[in-house]
Amino acid sequence: MRLHRLDITAFGPFGASQSVDFDDLSAAGLFLLHGPTGAGKTSVLDAVCYALYGSVPGARQGGGQGMSLRSDHAAVGTRTEVRLELTVAGRRLEITRQPPWERPKLRGKGTTVDKAQTWLREYDAATRAWKDLSRSHQEIGEEVTQLLGMSREQFCQVVLLPQGDFARFLRADAEARGKLLGRLFDTRRFAEVEKRLAERRRATEAQVREGDATLLADAHRMQQAAGDAMELPELAPGDPGLAEAVLGAAAVARGTVRELLTIADCRLAAAESARAAAGHHLTDTRELDRLQRRFAEARERAARLAERADAHRAAQERMERARKAEAVAPALELRDATDEEHRRAVDAEAHARALLPRALADAGATGLAAAARRAAEELGGLESARRAERRLAELVDERSDLDRQERADDEVRQEAETWLADWESTRTGLQGRVDSAQEAATRAEQLAVQRDPARRRLEAARQRDRLTDDTEEARRRALASAEDAVEARAHWLDLKEQRLHGIAAELAAHLTDGTPCAVCGATEHPAPARKSAGHVDRDAEERALAAYQAADERRARAERHLGAVREALAAATAEAGDAPTARLAEEAEELEAAYARARAAASGLHPAQEELRRAEGEREQRVAAQQEAAVRSASRVAGRDRLVREQEALEEELTRARGSAESVSARAAQLERQAALLTRAADTARVAEDTAQRLKDADARLADAAFRAGFDTPADAAAALLDDAAHRELQRRLDAWQSEDSAVRAVLAEADTTDAARRPPADLAAAERAAADADRRLREASSARDAAARCCAELDRLSAHATASVRRLAPLREEHTRVARLASLAAGTSADNERRMRLESYVLAARLEQVAAAATARLLRMSSGRYTLVHSDDRTGRGRSGLGLHVVDAWTGRERDTATLSGGETFFASLALALGLADVVTDEAGGVRLDTLFIDEGFGSLDDQTLDEVLDVLDALRERDRSVGIVSHVADLRRRIHAQLEVVKGRSGSVLRQRGAG
Repeated sequence: MRLHRLDITAFGPFGASQSVDFDDLSAAGLFLLHGPTGAGKTSVLDAVCYALYGSVPGARQGGGQGMSLRSDHAAVGTRTEVRLELTVAGRRLEITRQPPWERPKLRGKGTTVDKAQTWLREYDAATRAWKDLSRSHQEIGEEVTQLLGMSREQFCQVVLLPQGDFARFLRADAEARGKLLGRLFDTRRFAEVEKRLAERRRATEAQVREGDATLLADAHRMQQAAGDAMELPELAPGDPGLAEAVLGAAAVARGTVRELLTIADCRLAAAESARAAAGHHLTDTRELDRLQRRFAEARERAARLAERADAHRAAQERMERARKAEAVAPALELRDATDEEHRRAVDAEAHARALLPRALADAGATGLAAAARRAAEELGGLESARRAERRLAELVDERSDLDRQERADDEVRQEAETWLADWESTRTGLQGRVDSAQEAATRAEQLAVQRDPARRRLEAARQRDRLTDDTEEARRRALASAEDAVEARAHWLDLKEQRLHGIAAELAAHLTDGTPCAVCGATEHPAPARKSAGHVDRDAEERALAAYQAADERRARAERHLGAVREALAAATAEAGDAPTARLAEEAEELEAAYARARAAASGLHPAQEELRRAEGEREQRVAAQQEAAVRSASRVAGRDRLVREQEALEEELTRARGSAESVSARAAQLERQAALLTRAADTARVAEDTAQRLKDADARLADAAFRAGFDTPADAAAALLDDAAHRELQRRLDAWQSEDSAVRAVLAEADTTDAARRPPADLAAAERAAADADRRLREASSARDAAARCCAELDRLSAHATASVRRLAPLREEHTRVARLASLAAGTSADNERRMRLESYVLAARLEQVAAAATARLLRMSSGRYTLVHSDDRTGRGRSGLGLHVVDAWTGRERDTATLSGGETFFASLALALGLADVVTDEAGGVRLDTLFIDEGFGSLDDQTLDEVLDVLDALRERDRSVGIVSHVADLRRRIHAQLEVVKGRSGSVLRQRGAG
């Protein structure tokens, strides 16, 4: 880059127009920019920077979008302007910039602000003419930055070398050096890499924590299933070793539960054996009880036969004495009637007793009544059992409800797991929609910013087209008005001349004798002039003058209208440029269409965000539902065990209450029926006793009649009255007696029945209780075994799920470990990063090392071979390393910090550093050659010898066809450097005086 010419108008301290011919100054290689303090030496450099980048360095930019750049010494109507002519990348360019300025209004009072203007032109060597390239601020800024290959900050550090900044750079710490180098070399991409790695580490860490939370939830469910058999590790999601600890605890729990299952199997086998033994014992006891009761019944029947032996003998005798009974027939009839009634009562009693249990078959009326009362009392005692039976039915319903709830919770968990399995893909899709809509919104905002300028340019172009025609029409009218005014003025002058020629006749017309002449003063008028034909009087001249004045006013109005139209045309042309209106309209339509498309795409942002929020809310609800279902499932285990125990207790109580009946209600019906039968049997027994008494009385009377008839007993008389039927009945009774006697003798002769009778009485109730206890223990053992089996199966299922989760998380965990290591390494916090250097610092350290090497080549010459700049990556204190800068003193052989240099040493070290930095940044910018450099201040701290050496180094730059401008007010430099640009300040502003090398 080589500067050729700089023109400044109303800029900074320069109130008027000033010019700098850099070609003349650069002919000697070195030139001096000097002047008193505050004259405006730095403003010349600011003008160069403003021409290139549209802004000045640092705080000098001020506010008001560049309005502070205007000189306070400038005239009101003079606009601020900077024009720079330079050659860069083989192209000769001219850049003109006008910052916004506040000027008086053309009409009325007050001021108005004109917008900033920028022009870029390129010299065409073939046509030897300048060619317009652009008038857009943005396009010109991009073109200049691309050609120079550096930003404004880099340009100010590389071309406008500020020595004070580099002296501070030498004494600064690593953080301050990093900020400056970061601006110069644009290492934001490396900082972005650090940021992306940190974000990726946080994202993978969140995913690992989420997976660990799911794993811990499985571990909690396993602990709920295993109870005390499992202890959870005291680790949080994301802690190292969590997966191994959970899987290890699950393995221990599975082994413990399998041992408990084996113990439950052994207990179940023992309970089954005890139940079988108790069943065999109950069967034997029941058989013994049956034989003992059979023997007892046979003994009772034998006793009854013995009791009826006399009756049997009487029956036999009766068959023989039947003939003797006729004398006692009336008594016999009475006795037969009574006997018939007694037999009916006995039959009723026998029928009632036949319905009774065998134990009560021979009980008396009093015993039967007592048994009936006992049955009624037992019936009243079954009310508690009925309540237990109703509670048992409720327990069955409650267990059914628990089973139904368990199935419902299983469905909830399965549905949640199925939904959550697709969560990542769903979230990624929704997030993609949100990102696309946000990008569209950003595009819409950018396009919205461009719409108004495009509309204004289009409207200005249309107005430019209209004003072009209006300008031509106004020009024609102004020309016609000017011609009319010229003709009117010529006519007025002609009339005025004619009137002057005939003015004597006009004056003579007012002369009277004795009145002095207004011209000569004579009182006599011998030959007054006479008016000729066509004389022009005062009125005609005044009418011509009025016509001329009216025409001149019309001309002035036409010229003012033409000026206004031309000004409006210039403003419209400045706004719209030279682009055709059709092309601007097409661009505006394309911009509007792009904006409409972006707005349409951005309109889906809110629905996409709402849908994403709803999906995230649904995910939280499903995770919560899944966890709540797991908690309810765990709590139902204890509830189910309580219901099982209560049901077993009620079933045992009901077993005792209902006896052999199917249910308590059946037992109650049985007792009601038994009480009714006992009551009926007691009644028939009392009736039988009454008829027996009456029969006894009839027998007494019959006995008396039989005695008188010669019968010893009434039975003899009764026997005598038997007919064939009675004979057959008597014979049947005798046969029945004989059969009963034979049957009883047969039973009493049985060996097993006799052996059972000799054994102790059978305890059937104890055997039944033992069997019931064995059944209960068997059910308990079976329930315990089933619970252990379910626990084992649940642990196996949860362990398999946890193992699958660990395997599924393994790649993500490995990725998190890798990304975390890279992020820590790039951020300088890793133990592997021994010097705690961030990635950006590492890149800047490499750049600083290049700068130090380039600066050393000049520093050795400036310091007569004494000093060398070296880069140091040692750590300072607890900070990070990488941006240290030391100087090696060849006289002492020691390496020390640059902050220990003296003022003069600091200057030429910072100068060498600045020149080295210029070389490195130039190479970084793509090798753009910098043919013009400026060095600002610092030479006053050097002695004569060092100053000569520094100037020799700077003069050596000329060998590379460079020109160096030194900005200083040191007087000795004015004697050493012949090419000078002096800034002279005054009350009306500063001016520039240039002196070439000759």
